[in-house]
Amino acid sequence: MSENKHIVSAFEQEIEALKARIIEMGGLAERLVIDAISALDTRDVELAARTVAADQRLDDMEMEIEGQAILMLARRQPLALDLREVMAAARIASNLERVGDLAKNIAKRAAAIGAERLPRQVSRGVNHMADLVLLQLRDVLDACAGRDAVKAVAVRDRDGEIDALYNSLFRELLTYMMEDPRSITMSTHLLFCAKNIERIGDHVTNIAEMVYYLVTGERLRDRRTKDDSLHAQ
Repeated sequence: MSENKHIVSAFEQEIEALKARIIEMGGLAERLVIDAISALDTRDVELAARTVAADQRLDDMEMEIEGQAILMLARRQPLALDLREVMAAARIASNLERVGDLAKNIAKRAAAIGAERLPRQVSRGVNHMADLVLLQLRDVLDACAGRDAVKAVAVRDRDGEIDALYNSLFRELLTYMMEDPRSITMSTHLLFCAKNIERIGDHVTNIAEMVYYLVTGERLRDRRTKDDSLHAQ
């Protein structure tokens, strides 16, 4: 009995360590998004370069969490909730790693734009999208830490606002390029930045759905209808 209790205690400690690493990884992913958007907004090439370099840490953490999850599955053969904890940790880490990649992409575009002046209205639109995505990211990390299924659903359901903003920005940038062909290069960079922000929102949604599954043991059946009207562009 004592040995079994020791095994259970050790596994619980491993689960708690896994949770802590996910929260740490989420904080780093959030920092990368903030820095990438700041580099774009202020045209700070040095901050953009630091953001690109910092993504490697997120990649390393994802590999570490995935490796730990595999070892736990092999050694402990967990059941029910414990199994969901381990599986969810690996999938959440994978999505956070993709968030970091997308932030890195934004930072690279910011460096490419350099000191070139951004159209004020478009810049505001990109920043508004980024603010919404960051709020979503913070809320889903809170939902994950607090095992809050209701909050996770709320995050998933708000993703449509980000899609709508992206579609609006796409049309605006397309018009801007048609009116002034000299703006095509910069507008293309901004369009890719907006698309990367929109994709960050998709990964946040994936995390929210995984948190819901982790807490309830059920998949969200009423899957959100995504506006794909411009996603082929």
